[in-house]
Amino acid sequence: MTQFLIKRFIKDPENIRDEKVRLAYGTLTSAIGMCCNIFLFILKGIIGLTIHSISIISDGFNNLSDCMSCLITLFGYRLSAKPADKEHPFGHGRMEYVVSFIVAIIIFIFGFQLLNTSIDKIIHPDEVSFNLVLVIILAASILVKVWMAFFYRSIGTKINNMAVKAASDDSRNDVLATAISLIAIVLSAFTKNIPFDGIAGVILACFIFYSGYGIAIEIINQLLGAPASKELTAAIRNQMLSHKEIVGVHDMIIHDYGPGVQIGSAHAEVNAKMDFLAAHDVIDEAEREIEENLHVMMTIHMDPIIVDDPLLNEYKKMVDAILNEIDPNLSMHDFRMVSGPTHTNLVFDILVPYDEKLSNIEIKDKIDAQLAGKPVKFYTVIHFDRGFISEEDE
Repeated sequence: MTQFLIKRFIKDPENIRDEKVRLAYGTLTSAIGMCCNIFLFILKGIIGLTIHSISIISDGFNNLSDCMSCLITLFGYRLSAKPADKEHPFGHGRMEYVVSFIVAIIIFIFGFQLLNTSIDKIIHPDEVSFNLVLVIILAASILVKVWMAFFYRSIGTKINNMAVKAASDDSRNDVLATAISLIAIVLSAFTKNIPFDGIAGVILACFIFYSGYGIAIEIINQLLGAPASKELTAAIRNQMLSHKEIVGVHDMIIHDYGPGVQIGSAHAEVNAKMDFLAAHDVIDEAEREIEENLHVMMTIHMDPIIVDDPLLNEYKKMVDAILNEIDPNLSMHDFRMVSGPTHTNLVFDILVPYDEKLSNIEIKDKIDAQLAGKPVKFYTVIHFDRGFISEEDE
């Protein structure tokens, strides 16, 4: 069904970087969401009023809030599809994050209202009427939300859209909400003195709060500047290292300006003796390949290093071993040496994980202490870095 709808309503569905295609996907998901949620709101409203169930009525209003979310999301899609302009040279893609955050706020508001009403129903319970036919119809309505969850997840993953993924999570929570409401109705038919309906409402409110919290945290992380996924950074690194002239990659940074708009930079290590123009050509080719294959606009800095000096390589291997002994998560790059008549300066950068327990001074002291026992007198000149991508890929 999902593939049929995509083929029927989306032109060029694989070109997901095109803002018109993304808008078409957004319009499709919003239209499907509004139709399904209005249907479920009317159905659950009728059933809830008929059997006097606050949890079913609340579940119906939850579907109505989902319909409002679809309208807001559709508005957000149209804003994010606007082309870049003088005030926003990187486009309006982050509007999708803003819209997703508004959806999270709506979920929180509904959860609070449901919690307040459900607590009142626990204190002042109403008798719930049991109607087998209506219960069966309500159970069948769960299948609609199951399909919607898979529909949203499929499209959200395809176009990497947080709002659509959030809608998938919300639909999944709706399945749990309706199931809990059904259980409460059945239990109420057999036990009249326990307010199962109100208790079910409180449980549903907790589910809704948890869903809104998860969505809000993910979006806030993106807006604050979460690192790029380890899959993307690993793919960029592998694309660069596919050129035999590039022998190392470090200092990678990826900026996210919304789905489909990513800009990055990295340092590529090349042989210092390589022809400058030839090295520049390799770097240009790597930048083009990354943009074509991974859709990231990269600026790569060419970092010349000496690769055929046995003494330099020996010292580098020595320092690597010391770092591994201090903490295997420490890594080094830009290693150089300056030899003199009385001592040798070792100059290098160390990438320090954010959860490193040792301070920079303590790390340097440990390195110097181990070098002090060597036959050659070493001085270290160390620059400490922090990573800007997932640390698994550093």
